[in-house]
Amino acid sequence: MEAEGGELYHARMIGMLEAIWGEGFLSPGGPAEVARVLEGADIAGMSVLDIGCGAGGIDLALVRSHGAGYVTGIDVEDSVLARARSLVAAAGLQGRIGCVKVAPGPLPFPPGTFDVVFSKDSIVHIPDKHALMREVFRVLKPGGWFMASDWLIGREGPPSAEMAAYIAAEGLDFGMASPARYREAMAEAGFTDISVKSRNDWYKQVARTELARLQGEMGAEAARIVGQGFVDENIGIWSRMIPVLDSGEHCPSHLRARKPG
Repeated sequence: MEAEGGELYHARMIGMLEAIWGEGFLSPGGPAEVARVLEGADIAGMSVLDIGCGAGGIDLALVRSHGAGYVTGIDVEDSVLARARSLVAAAGLQGRIGCVKVAPGPLPFPPGTFDVVFSKDSIVHIPDKHALMREVFRVLKPGGWFMASDWLIGREGPPSAEMAAYIAAEGLDFGMASPARYREAMAEAGFTDISVKSRNDWYKQVARTELARLQGEMGAEAARIVGQGFVDENIGIWSRMIPVLDSGEHCPSHLRARKPG
């Protein structure tokens, strides 16, 4: 994939991914996966930072389904933020969700601002996991939780040729880390109650369904909007992704950790 207008998640990409994953979502699982990331946690009335809010579906789910008091969604590109703001406005939730453009780097918030820091399949774009975890720790209130899903690489060291080909096809500046590196980064930042839970078994099945849909009626419908060439590019990406899911080298995971109270 190539950037359009200087953005990786441009309007055609947003349209393509929403066709696969649902309105407002740019990664798998939709509201159900948001719920699984939050499993067992009560965020009702809490202040939540969503790192990489994308097209807004995550933040709507955090408020509508989980009762978050206020969600601050941040992202680095205008196209996704415009889409998120339009969905938030359509839902009448401007008073409970704010979508803010930020520059890559330190989070632009004072220490101890949020009860929860959430992210869904977005921090894969941030290569320095240690710096990220230090920032997440800093902006959390004592006792606050980091809860996220992300796309991990299953082992340390250079990727296999198959994994390198998949990452190159994605073209989305992936900075994948291993489970061990995430655990180390969270521990060094000061977090406790750290967990990393693989979602590989789930997604390697779901990805096959997504590929079949891309090759079928859904793909044909999407092609009328984004063009057949763009759909074919995505079919190529999914075809490269499934073997590295099967090998375990591509390892979607849930991450959770607590800042001591």
